[in-house]
Order: sequence, then C-alpha cells, then structure tokens
Amino acid sequence: MAQFIKLYNDNPNPKEIEKIVKVLQNGGLIIYPTDTVYGLGCDITNTKALEKVARIKKVKPEKANFSFVCNDLSHLSDYVKQIDTTTYKILKRALPGPYTFVLPGSNSLPRAYKKRKTVGIRVPDNNIARAIVAALGNPIVSTSIHDEDEVLEYTTDPELIFEKWQNIVDVVVDGGYGDNHASTVIDLTTDEPEVLREGKGSLDIL
Repeated sequence: MAQFIKLYNDNPNPKEIEKIVKVLQNGGLIIYPTDTVYGLGCDITNTKALEKVARIKKVKPEKANFSFVCNDLSHLSDYVKQIDTTTYKILKRALPGPYTFVLPGSNSLPRAYKKRKTVGIRVPDNNIARAIVAALGNPIVSTSIHDEDEVLEYTTDPELIFEKWQNIVDVVVDGGYGDNHASTVIDLTTDEPEVLREGKGSLDIL
C-alpha cells in the first residue's frame, strides 16, 4: 500500500521530500501536486519505472506524451536541442507556470525516448513538485491522472486520489486540493508557436 505524505506548498518538509526521492530512486511511482492537476511521476533515468507508468496509461513508452518536469531551465540542454533566443525568451516569461512546452528532443534522451523527435517540458509553479525534482537531481517523467467521471475530468481531492491509487503507486503526496484545469500545451518546434491545448496558462506570454 502507498505511503500518504502530507506536504505544505509554502514550506515542503525536507525529510519528507527525501523519503519521496528515495522511492523514486528505487524505481517507485508517485502521485504529486503541480500548479495544475495532480500528476503521476517517476524518475526519468529509470526505464522500468517509465514502462510501469506507460502500462498504467496503456501506451507504449516511445509513443507516450509524457512531460519532463524540471525544477528550472538548467536541465534543458540535457534533453532538448539548441533553441533560439525567441524560444528561450518565451520559456523564461512563462516558467515556472502552468504550461507544457513541446521542444525538439536531443540525442541524449533516456533510452525509452531515443526514437522521439520532441519532448514536453514543464516547470510547475509549485514548491512541492520543484523541491522533489531538485532533490532528485534530474527531471520526473510525468502524466496527468485522469478520472473516469466525465463531469470531473481530474480528481482534485488527495484523499480520494489515495483511495483510488493506493495499490498502484508507492507514494501519494497530499499537497492540498489540486486544480482541475490542465496545463496549456504550446508547440515551439516550428517557426510560429502553436497552441495544442488551451488550459490554465494564459496565452499572453506568446
């Protein structure tokens, strides 16, 4: 059964963050808060964990549209090809924030992603998510947790999330009620930015 760990966004407890990081390093899966909906995540460097997430979402790892959640833009060059100044300015304006940016993937992507041409990059405006990633030392591969309920696309109550996921993942982080609006997804791989999904993030940043 999963651990249920309560954290406060204003000041996430470093000891609890360390517990979560150990779980990730051992190939575990976590559900954690972001600045939009709750996410299901694993360590980007752990292929077995990536395969587990893909199985849960019923997709092949190489075809999965998972995001790389970073704590800032310093990891960008590890996973993304050289980007131009205009693209970088958009990223700096928007992040941290409720956006996913599709960028050209580099040759040093993890093994499960080698065949992918693009990656989705997220830097959420949420201290818990960023503290986990910072302590881990590399991005988390992440995907939103959808709900079967057609009215409520995303579950926002951490206790209900725990009830549903406690036997599937290793940790559920209670960071308070989540949002039920997903991130705005913007493709920056072509000459003009293309909005693939309008979500919580305003388009004024473009």
